[in-house]
Amino acid sequence: MVTEDEAMRRAIALAGRGLGTTSPNPVVGCLLLDTDGEIVGEGFHAYAGGPHAEIVALAQAGERARGGIAVVTLEPCNHTGRTGPCSEALINAGVKRVIIAVDDPTPVASGGAVTLRAAGVQVETGVRRAEAEQGNVAWLTAVRRGRPFVTWKFAATLDGRSAAADGTSQWITSSPARTDVHTLRSTMDAIMVGSGTVVTDDPQLTVRDLKDGTLAIKQPLRVVVDSTGRTPEKARVRDVAAPTWIVTTREVGAGPDGRVDLHALLQALFGRGIRSVLLEGGPTLAGSFLAAGLVDQVIGYVAPKLLGAGKTALLDAGVTTIGDAIELELTDIAQIGPDLRFIASLRQKES
Repeated sequence: MVTEDEAMRRAIALAGRGLGTTSPNPVVGCLLLDTDGEIVGEGFHAYAGGPHAEIVALAQAGERARGGIAVVTLEPCNHTGRTGPCSEALINAGVKRVIIAVDDPTPVASGGAVTLRAAGVQVETGVRRAEAEQGNVAWLTAVRRGRPFVTWKFAATLDGRSAAADGTSQWITSSPARTDVHTLRSTMDAIMVGSGTVVTDDPQLTVRDLKDGTLAIKQPLRVVVDSTGRTPEKARVRDVAAPTWIVTTREVGAGPDGRVDLHALLQALFGRGIRSVLLEGGPTLAGSFLAAGLVDQVIGYVAPKLLGAGKTALLDAGVTTIGDAIELELTDIAQIGPDLRFIASLRQKES
C-alpha cells in the first residue's frame, strides 16, 4: 500500500523525466492508486503533443482506476488542444479522488479541479506544492512572467577567474563537471551566448556524449546575441547540428545601450515556445542580464585552482555599492569530481 504523500513524491520524480522535451508544455507526473492503495498506473508527459501524464497512467490502469485515486503534480487540463481534457478522462475512468500539487496558472488550461468537483470527484490541492513547483520552476516562471526562465551557468577557479592571463580557459573544470554541464544543457530549451564568446571560443553549443562525441537526438535552440552581426560565417554555431538564431538589434530592437534589447529578446523567445534558457555567454552578457534583473538561477562550477590574474567570470552587473549586491539563496551544493557545483536562486529584495 502506498500513501498519498508517497505517491506524490513518486509523481514529482516522474515529472522530471520530461525536462527538456515538453516545451512549451509543463512537466507533469501522475500515479493512479486502486481502492486498496496499490499503484495500478503511472505516467509522465514526455513530449509536446504527446499523451499527458494522466492519460498514460489511465491506459496502464484500465478498469482498475475505477473508484481509485489519481495523484498528479499539476491540475489536470480542462481544454482540448492537441489532446483532450484530462479532467474529463479522469471522470470517465471513474476515479473518485484526485490529489493535485499545483494549480494550473494558465487561463486556457485551468479549471480542471472545478470540473472534477462538479462531477462529484473529491479534489485536494496543495500536496507537496513547493516541491512540485521547484520541479516545474522553469515552465511556471515562464507562464507567469511571459518570458523564459533564465539560468546563468559559469565555470571559474576559486578566485573567480574564467580564463588565465594569456586567455587560455580549457579546461578550468574537470571532465565530470563538463559531463554534468551537458546533462544540464539537455534539460534546456535554448542555450545563449554573446557574439564575443563565439568570436573568441567558437563553441558548438550542443548536447553530446563526451565519451564518443555523438550528438543527442534533441538539441536546444542556439541563440547568439549579436547586436552588430559579427558572427563569423564559418562559426560552428552555424552548422546543422542544432537550430540557431543569431539575434541582432534589427530583429528585436535596441535597448538604451544600443545593444540587443534583452527584455524584447526574451519575449520573442517565449513566443517561439522557449520556456528555459541556459545563459552560457561571457562575463559581459551575464552582467547585462543580471543588471536587467533577468536572471532567475545561477549554477556555478568552481574548480580548486587559483590563477590570480585573467578574465573574471562576471563583469559589470550594475552594482556600485555593497548595499546593491545581488543576493542569492543557495539551494544545492554538490561535489562533481574534484569540483564544486552550487545552484542558487536570486533572492528578491524586500521593498
